[in-house]
Amino acid sequence: MIFHKPCATIAVPFSAQTNLLGQNARIQFVLKESALLLGLVFLGFVIMPIAIYWVGQNVLGEFGGYGYSDFFGSLSAKIRSGDHVAWFFVLSPYLAWQVLRLTFFALRATRKPRA
Repeated sequence: MIFHKPCATIAVPFSAQTNLLGQNARIQFVLKESALLLGLVFLGFVIMPIAIYWVGQNVLGEFGGYGYSDFFGSLSAKIRSGDHVAWFFVLSPYLAWQVLRLTFFALRATRKPRA
């Protein structure tokens, strides 16, 4: 059995070290994906409504309510009530990112290897 000595007093079998490294990689993957999800949901819930309200106000005119606070309030009320369109709107940055990832994965998987 091959031993690896990470410090002078402890000898860890190679298979145990590999298992620990695998768990660490999984934890890093989960943390990375969780941060990505949170960041893109933040983008969909906070940044996109501001941008949509601003563009809509400049292109279409004044919102039918009492400004941005009414716009955001109606959006958050629809999210709390479970409106599918509002949830799609909030999750759309994350969904678009996942579609891009899957597209690039499919392109790499179907690409012919160079001879």
